[in-house]
Amino acid sequence: MAVSSADALLAQSARLRQWLVALPFDSFREPSVLPGWSVRVLAGHVLLVHRQLLAALGRPSDVQPLPLAMFVAGYRRDVDDIHADTIELAADRTPDELLTDLDLTIRDLRLRLAQPLPPVVQTARGPVTGPDLLLAAGMELVVHSDDLSRSVGAAPPVQPERPALALTVRTLTGLLATRYPGRSVEVRVPPFAAVQCIEGPRHTRGTPPNVVETDPATFLRLATGRLDWSVALGAGQVRASGNRADLSAQLPLLS
Repeated sequence: MAVSSADALLAQSARLRQWLVALPFDSFREPSVLPGWSVRVLAGHVLLVHRQLLAALGRPSDVQPLPLAMFVAGYRRDVDDIHADTIELAADRTPDELLTDLDLTIRDLRLRLAQPLPPVVQTARGPVTGPDLLLAAGMELVVHSDDLSRSVGAAPPVQPERPALALTVRTLTGLLATRYPGRSVEVRVPPFAAVQCIEGPRHTRGTPPNVVETDPATFLRLATGRLDWSVALGAGQVRASGNRADLSAQLPLLS
């Protein structure tokens, strides 16, 4: 039975919240892998993601929604505002205060998601469909779960919920195919996705001449600017065959 994007998001929220609650207090002071942010500030950003999602679900709109690819492109455009909002929210709050607010927000979000989604909602980055908003927010939670895991090496990693990870990989590979349409390169992220993209000679049968294959975690880091293409290729984290199997010009999709 397929898991809905709302259920996947809530499951990842719960997994992330449990990990943060178990984290030693001193770990919140450590620098995160995101420049200029401590683990505490990154936890504040996780709270911000939930708050903004809950607020947007309360703002139905009759404006034509942006396509998902255009909506998520706003992350890069609005990076300074996102940073400022995160710093303001985290401010001088202790980890306990942040986690208490996160608990309350997740509770309210769970209640809201038990109701029908608005067809279109208004957000700071423009109007978007309710389902696309859930995909975007779920993607953020999966990516930031990985950020937190890499920030606190002494703690067990935040294990992504399989449905949330699958939706995130499929969303990002779909964005890649939408932004760079074509059939000259096949991008495989087993076991979740395989898409064709980039203009050029196309194949009609058999093994494609240009194939890029990687694992879900590596693809998420490449797509969101956490990992450079050349570094991943050199480390053997990406397998690329064919003279057109180079995504250095297409990645990252988000940052």
